[in-house]
Amino acid sequence: MACVSRTRPVRVGEVDLETEVWGEGEPLVVIQTALTADELRPLAEQLAGDGELEVIHYHRRGYAGSGPALRPGSIAQDAADCRFLLEALAVGPAHVVGASYSAAVALTLATRCPDVVRTLTVLEPPPSGVPSTPDFVAASTRLVESYSSRGPTVALDELMGMLAGPDWRAESERDLPGSVAAMERDAPTFFESDLPALLSWELDDADATRITCPVLYVGGGQSGPWFAEVRTRIRRLLPQTESATVAGAGHLLALSHAADTARLVLDFLRRHRSAGAART
Repeated sequence: MACVSRTRPVRVGEVDLETEVWGEGEPLVVIQTALTADELRPLAEQLAGDGELEVIHYHRRGYAGSGPALRPGSIAQDAADCRFLLEALAVGPAHVVGASYSAAVALTLATRCPDVVRTLTVLEPPPSGVPSTPDFVAASTRLVESYSSRGPTVALDELMGMLAGPDWRAESERDLPGSVAAMERDAPTFFESDLPALLSWELDDADATRITCPVLYVGGGQSGPWFAEVRTRIRRLLPQTESATVAGAGHLLALSHAADTARLVLDFLRRHRSAGAART
């Protein structure tokens, strides 16, 4: 039987964050990624399963029903928001899941507040400290410039064309009905807040040593060389990292292959349930 969710605004500092919770048990927080507000919601639903975990999925500042975003954005602030959200919900250390942009948020949370992270699951964090980083920065800078000079529709087509191909609108609607309209609505947050935040973010080698919890890296089998480099670096920085691949998936694996991704995450969690409890 599917677990029923509860949705409500949660006050975090000066803003409300729209938050959805399934089940009871050890807390697991799924941090919303960039651009598509509900890209990770199907994954959260799969992780909720029969309700043995308390799965928390929330919208970051500037998305859906949450309060306004900062301009420019800050991944450190997003990490702080996640920490304060967990405090507001009165849950202890949580299993933390992030994808792409929100994987950077999850990594930052784990370096700055390791006591609140039981386990860490990252799905293809942005390229940082790898040979392809200059290419990633150049591509992101071009998108910001395109948004400024040609508007959100053109910039959105350029971005999603790179990530999902020319049929991205039809594919997005197939995987998540209503997602194209949501992307168009939230595009200013992505281009004015999230992309500048990514351009200023890096995963420092020294900071990474603070991450001692179990770590899972999940990547798509068709994601390409950028994220192959990221996987290699994460495994070098965090030798406790377990690595898994979703065959046939690209960078949007959490949406296109939600069930397969969830199975990998749940298998990891079964082996590490209550990890970090001694830190509570």
